Amino acid sequence: MKHAFDYERLDCYRLAVSVNRWFARAGFPRGRSHLRDQGLRASDSVVCNIAEECSKKGTVGGKNQLLIALGSAGECCAVLDCVSLSGSLEQQDKLRRIGAMLFKMSY
Repeated sequence: MKHAFDYERLDCYRLAVSVNRWFARAGFPRGRSHLRDQGLRASDSVVCNIAEECSKKGTVGGKNQLLIALGSAGECCAVLDCVSLSGSLEQQDKLRRIGAMLFKMSY
């Protein structure tokens, strides 16, 4: 029997993976590759921190990784404010949805 992690069923997680894969494929303008790298690292952080926090059942105190993921989602959105790319508005909409879900999960 195959084990499924709880986070794999979360809409928040699936959206985060979608944004992460978009960043990995996105062609940023010449001279702006540092923003692509920053956005990709931040989107990696969103995915990994959601998975880490949601995998810690029964732990005391923590929602820290969700707050880190929330900050990283905001960072991704800001990176997209700095460039004009096809599909970036759709990704920002996804990031705002992710942010709303992470905020709700954190408090």
